[in-house]
Amino acid sequence: MKHIHKLFYLFILVSFVTGCSPRRLQSPAVLEIIDLDYHFSTKILLNFSNENNIDKSTIYEWQNHWIIYDDLKEIKTIKTKLESRFPSLIIKLYDKPFYNFNRQRQCGKKAFNEWNNVIMTANLVADTTMQKQYMEYHRTQFKKWPEVSKGFCNADFQQVLVFRTGRQLMLVISIPKGKTLDELNPKTTENNPRVNEWNKMMSRYQEGIEDAPKGTTWVTFKTIEN
Repeated sequence: MKHIHKLFYLFILVSFVTGCSPRRLQSPAVLEIIDLDYHFSTKILLNFSNENNIDKSTIYEWQNHWIIYDDLKEIKTIKTKLESRFPSLIIKLYDKPFYNFNRQRQCGKKAFNEWNNVIMTANLVADTTMQKQYMEYHRTQFKKWPEVSKGFCNADFQQVLVFRTGRQLMLVISIPKGKTLDELNPKTTENNPRVNEWNKMMSRYQEGIEDAPKGTTWVTFKTIEN
């Protein structure tokens, strides 16, 4: 688990999710559904998804949070329908990732045919100056911290996307189908000490979401098929 925690520090407070992606998304986006009243449920969401032809493999859950990861056009349609049918829910849209690592572009290697997605969510600290610093570090990472993307290449990460809405981030890491983050993540720092430096520095900008267990920065989502 300590290896996973190192990777998580790359970005921010998060919820962690793994799932198989049967297709590439042209405009990937994340929809988060939060039920503060605990009247909503996975069963209700599944019924809704069946009625609206939503692929079950795109849905993940953690306590009273659910995530749908799909193409932006589909996500916008789902968001409108959910808001109309369940007005008491908090629904957040994460579109247009501000960070985009792509294996073919950054590594010069062909992507694997099938991926599993690891999706996490976390908060930036409340300090707005630190938030700006965090965004700037990621804007210039490929140029100033090339060792980070090199580590992603070494670990066979297919893509790494980071979205932001307010203080909250969503991180999507795509890995080859059949592999796990536990086995791949140590390769990001293998003979690559500057990634450890980056991870340590990024941990200053992160904290757990409001309802994360005390002392926990990263929480884990699971696919509803698990």
